[in-house]
Amino acid sequence: MAELAEQIGLEIRDDRTNGNLIAYENGKAAGTIAYFVMEGTPAALVAVHTVVEPEHKGKGFAGALVQEFYALAAREDVPVVPLCSYAAKWALGHPDQAPAAPAELVERAKEQLKSHPEL
Repeated sequence: MAELAEQIGLEIRDDRTNGNLIAYENGKAAGTIAYFVMEGTPAALVAVHTVVEPEHKGKGFAGALVQEFYALAAREDVPVVPLCSYAAKWALGHPDQAPAAPAELVERAKEQLKSHPEL
């Protein structure tokens, strides 16, 4: 688990089947990154939306989720495409942890999301 999550006492679990990376505090869901796995060459993890429950805002949970999302992708040796505005902003501020995705990969992810909005 990424450093920030440990520091603030979160457990983060990957629910790949449902496309969610979920942060838990004291056993209760506190925030989520909705994502999908973009197939093809190269494959990628595409962050679509980051949500933190209102009572947990301002505690660093969103940052911890995005940090873990990038760490998850690194462990799987795939890039991240941050279509989520929060994830994209976080990535700009943490270039050492969040390498930029190639432009053609970003476009492919946008097209896949556009043609499959349920993702």
